[in-house]
Amino acid sequence: LLDRSIATEGYVIREGSDSYGNEGLVDLSQIDFDGLRARFEAGQRRIEAEKLRGAVSTNLAEMIRLNPYRIDYLERFQQLIDEYNSGSVNLEEYFRRLSELAQSLGQEQQRHIAENLTEEELALFDLLMKPAPDLSQKEQQQVKKVARDLLAKLNNELLVLDWKKRQQTRAAVRLSIETLLEQLPETYTKDIFDEKCEAAYQHFYEKYPGAGRSVYTSAA
Repeated sequence: LLDRSIATEGYVIREGSDSYGNEGLVDLSQIDFDGLRARFEAGQRRIEAEKLRGAVSTNLAEMIRLNPYRIDYLERFQQLIDEYNSGSVNLEEYFRRLSELAQSLGQEQQRHIAENLTEEELALFDLLMKPAPDLSQKEQQQVKKVARDLLAKLNNELLVLDWKKRQQTRAAVRLSIETLLEQLPETYTKDIFDEKCEAAYQHFYEKYPGAGRSVYTSAA
């Protein structure tokens, strides 16, 4: 009985199909927040707040899985939940701030379009930019090109099946990262350059099993 009662995976709250679709993940930028606010005022306020919290929680987890440099959104979300649970903010303020966070997340979901990058390229671009020296617009475009070139090089040539299991392929990936990152702007100091090389290698090691598979292909 005990074995049957323990779930093997974490519990995730998914909102009902009548509000945000039936897949759990939603495009937060498409939510009608005026309509949501009207339903909050007219109906069961706590239920509407919980629906929105569930949508934010589910989307936030997936967004951070793809790009860990969004962690500040999680910190804001957790702080709000803690304040609400402790009673330091009431339901009205909780819903207002939750709506603002959801709108910010909706904008973040679309940021790759504004940056003219894919979600996959954006994750690597953020890795190279956070933190980074003060860069001009021209230098930021240079960083974007480095991110695109590095992804193309590794995806097309080096991230083969079981690449992580062989010392030779791991070394080739690391060397390619160091070689391509040498094209970063000169304002990147040696310490920052070394930090970015290591961070980029860990990024590919964690998110790219190889043979065309990655967390980004599974999310497509």
